[in-house]
Amino acid sequence: MSEAVVVKTRKFKRNPLLSRRQMVVDIIHPGRANVAKSELQEVIGQMHKADSKLVMVFGCRTKFGGGRSTGFCLIYDNEEACVKFEPKYRLVRNGMFDQKEGSRKAMKEAKNKGKKVRGTGRAIAKHKAKRAAQAD
Repeated sequence: MSEAVVVKTRKFKRNPLLSRRQMVVDIIHPGRANVAKSELQEVIGQMHKADSKLVMVFGCRTKFGGGRSTGFCLIYDNEEACVKFEPKYRLVRNGMFDQKEGSRKAMKEAKNKGKKVRGTGRAIAKHKAKRAAQAD
């Protein structure tokens, strides 16, 4: 941290059904445009005695005039809960999930092929189309 960054949490809630803690995060960062999410993850992880890998920070918005930001934070109890409940795109951002590489055309062809089949054969056709797209 090049300059002092103050992190405060409010609206703290323990969510046992999703095995996580959730809160609104207020960041005061005078003299800086904004603060990196990775830096926030480390700071919040230390504040709440949690692994920084299990801290998800998102929805950060800088207030007009700068110097202050607000965002949302989730701290999961374990990695299984994180993978189970967190959206895939946020897992990809945090490096916990690998994004599949496929061409845009192959994905669209698989989607349209699945739309043509009706009834119980739909899942089978989607599966076959997906396999064909992966083979390309």
